[in-house]
Amino acid sequence: MHNELKITDMQTLESNKKTTEESTNTISLNLPDFTTDSYKDAYSRINAIVIEGEQEAHDNYISIATLIPNELEELTKLARMEMKHKKGFTACGRNLGVEADMEFAKKFFSKLHGNFQIALEKGNTTTCLLIQAILIEAFAISAYNVYIRVADPFAKKITEGVVKDEYLHLNYGQEWLKENLSTCKEELMEANKVNLPLIKKMLDEVADDASVLAMDREELMEEFMIAYQDTLMEIGLDNREIARMAMAAIV
Repeated sequence: MHNELKITDMQTLESNKKTTEESTNTISLNLPDFTTDSYKDAYSRINAIVIEGEQEAHDNYISIATLIPNELEELTKLARMEMKHKKGFTACGRNLGVEADMEFAKKFFSKLHGNFQIALEKGNTTTCLLIQAILIEAFAISAYNVYIRVADPFAKKITEGVVKDEYLHLNYGQEWLKENLSTCKEELMEANKVNLPLIKKMLDEVADDASVLAMDREELMEEFMIAYQDTLMEIGLDNREIARMAMAAIV
């Protein structure tokens, strides 16, 4: 009886191993060819976007600390994490022999960057947190989660580590807005109306490049809206308010 059990267990292990190998082969077949000129061309812009995005995030958290000085230590820690991410994504480009198109990336973020700076000058903490800690972080998390499935092995490992950190950043903005919702709801909804449509436009702008990297535009938008609406719910908005805010993305 004992020997029969061992034979059965070995057969099961072999079966599981075969299934795993078949699954791995299937996944590999769905991965893009990282060596083609078309992939590297698209990657030069996508990689630049994530590098610039992490730099913007670093600068934005340092700026937000001037508006919430008692949170200086925490915000400085978040900012340092963003610089670590930037180095990681720079290494991803280097690993593929791709030079990031930073000029494109700066233009890509220019509108959101401008809106953040205007809010900063006015001392509008709510708007600054919505742009950086909610919109940009939800955008990054959703894009990174989609990318991980189709990334080259080196970039996959880097991105998986980054995503864990980004949830902490999203949580920071979420908790501050939750605590201050009674006084910041009106500004939050107004800032959303101005800035959420920009995220959709940004996704549209890189849809073709994302497609070359095997990232589907509809999936990216869907992942973003789920992450965004979940965050708004955690902040304390009701379903009607969330639906009204989400409608701003349909322009």
